[in-house]
Amino acid sequence: MKNTFFHNLIEQYKDKLASQIVDIVKQTSAIKEFNQKELNSKIIDLLNNTIKTKSLTESKYVTILLSDLRGFTAMAENYSPSSIIELLNRYLTTMNEIIITQYGGTIDKFMGDSVMVLFGAPESKSDDIERALNCALDMQMAMDKINDTNKAMGLPNLFMGIGINSGKVIAGKIGSELHSEYTVIGDEVNLASRISAYSMRGQILISNNVFNETKAFIETGEPKDVFVKGKKSPVRIFELLAVKKPVLRFVPRREARKNPRVEVEMPFIYQKLSGKTILPENYKGTILNISYNGMLAIIEGPIDTFSEIKFPFIMTGSDIYAKILKISEVGGQYKANLEFTSIQPDAREAIKGFIGRIIQGS
Repeated sequence: MKNTFFHNLIEQYKDKLASQIVDIVKQTSAIKEFNQKELNSKIIDLLNNTIKTKSLTESKYVTILLSDLRGFTAMAENYSPSSIIELLNRYLTTMNEIIITQYGGTIDKFMGDSVMVLFGAPESKSDDIERALNCALDMQMAMDKINDTNKAMGLPNLFMGIGINSGKVIAGKIGSELHSEYTVIGDEVNLASRISAYSMRGQILISNNVFNETKAFIETGEPKDVFVKGKKSPVRIFELLAVKKPVLRFVPRREARKNPRVEVEMPFIYQKLSGKTILPENYKGTILNISYNGMLAIIEGPIDTFSEIKFPFIMTGSDIYAKILKISEVGGQYKANLEFTSIQPDAREAIKGFIGRIIQGS
């Protein structure tokens, strides 16, 4: 896998490095007995010396893109490790090509199925934020090809959520002599992660900072004020719908958000998730209405908006993952609107058939 820090560093200093490497090659070639090891050693020393000039921490203004697959946890439970690794590698290969080759982003780290990307570190450019938005758009468009391959291999569709924020961070090498890496830290990085957690299937959410810098060449949905961990006051986020620079392009819609919805009274047992960990406690609920992509349910006790639950669908036994979009207390009961974030093909077909039969019967 390409080390993006070295890649960007070499790009930044390529002219200077190229001339120095040429000098090294000339000097080495002048020796009667050419020594490949000596040449390699000198070039490595040159790169190390260049890296040392970038080892100090510094304050930088960057744009942070954080993507996360929706439904990957469920896949890991239901498919073989080899299938999961193959899918993840295929997904990351596609994303790396878009991020690095097409848009010059720096991959800061992989966190399972999440990818954190920097625009503006280690090197800042005038179009960092524009490249970040277009990169996110292409990443969402690439999911069509990935899902076509999944379908041919008998795997379910995957959906990606993306959060983007910009602001000042501390950038530099962090670690020890045994291991260190170039990364960024700070409140703006944390906010990017929180915004990403709010994103649904196929969505790109941007912070108020990003909106204010780019509103002249983007289209967004209505702003939403949400509470995030670490912030006393709500933060404003926007769903990115289109980017007009350098050309007008629209964020693809993965599925119609409005589907047939039927009223039911169906008990279910669910578990809460903390991050990607499924908590052991079981809770009882009642589904009041259901559509292809979500449901309204009465659940036990309060639960944070945008947290996730897991439950087996009664008709097939297959697990469904759902995210809380809205929750309210009515008459001592907690009523929650949920959107499915991961659903097995058999459960999806069962829900469609169930809804179809109710609609035809009515």
